[in-house]
Amino acid sequence: MLNLADAPRGCKAKVIMVGAPGTWGVRLLQMGITPGAEIEVVENSGGLILIRARGSLISIGRGIARRILVELISH
Repeated sequence: MLNLADAPRGCKAKVIMVGAPGTWGVRLLQMGITPGAEIEVVENSGGLILIRARGSLISIGRGIARRILVELISH
């Protein structure tokens, strides 16, 4: 298990836990980043991480990404 900020580009992962505080946590859940959801890391360089979740591209800041625990499925 690792946090989303450390997931390599091109990998697929399953969300284990979303530990973002307050409205950030609610917003992530609304965007489909929920425990059990499969995501793909499209880009992970610089400050933002671009993921594909439930058919949508979502950009997440590195600080929030550190609060999302994932399990790698493939790389």
